[in-house]
Amino acid sequence: MMKKIVLIFLAAVFAFGVLFTVSMLIAKTIMGSSETKLTDEEGVGLVEVRGMILDSKDTIRQLRYFLKKESVKAVVLRVDSPGGVVAPSQEIYEEVKRFAAKKKIIVSMGSLAASGGYYISAPATLIYANPGTITASIGVILKLSNIEALMDKIGIKSYTLKTGRFKDSGSPLRKLSAEDRAMLQAVIDNTHEQFVRAVAAGRKLPVEEVRKIADGRVLSGEQAKAMKLVDRLGTLQDAVEEAGRLAGIKDEPEVILPPTRKIDYWDLLVDGMEGRFSGALRNAAGGMRLMYEAE
Repeated sequence: MMKKIVLIFLAAVFAFGVLFTVSMLIAKTIMGSSETKLTDEEGVGLVEVRGMILDSKDTIRQLRYFLKKESVKAVVLRVDSPGGVVAPSQEIYEEVKRFAAKKKIIVSMGSLAASGGYYISAPATLIYANPGTITASIGVILKLSNIEALMDKIGIKSYTLKTGRFKDSGSPLRKLSAEDRAMLQAVIDNTHEQFVRAVAAGRKLPVEEVRKIADGRVLSGEQAKAMKLVDRLGTLQDAVEEAGRLAGIKDEPEVILPPTRKIDYWDLLVDGMEGRFSGALRNAAGGMRLMYEAE
């Protein structure tokens, strides 16, 4: 019996090893090489921000790489994002502002560059949008859930020990009190004001002018241009050519891609599993995150 158990265990270990090896080969094939061939010719760097803004590290790494690279005379920041978490959006904003103080950085908006996607664009040298780009959505959102009735229905009781009356504000396990609502609204209002000031500073517009349209509304690229939130209407290629002109590059500029990070496939697998698990836990617990996000 013991021999049979050992054989089953060894077979399971072998099967896992084979599955893991195949998974890593597939991942490597899908993601491609970790090294990007770069040119030493003068050109325009391309940095892309796609999807939800949940982290700033990779975008900042790419911008800093291009800032140090002498052959890169300007950068196009391609934004196709509905926004995301407040702090990473603010960190990218600050990096774009620092970059613009030393080299030209041109934003090219794709189909969607709203809320946090617009926030990170504001301090650029120039902003291009397509006429039909969905942009602006200057606002802050905080989503909370309440599962108190569900817990009662299935017979589960929850008890919270805390050090102050606001420590569990926003908990899905109790109703939001008037005091909770007022406190959280004050945080949202302050964060919204930070957004308004950042746009006003980045676009060199009066704060009151920005505040009039900072009610969460989305705008088309054409509407945004009329309201001075966008400089020009045009495509990614238009933005690349303008970046080259501003950088003094003759003819059509070479587009230079940033080097990709070397991938540790084991870490990738583990982090992916951990991220899914912790994300599920946060969602179940009603995790609180302020978002610059277009609904």
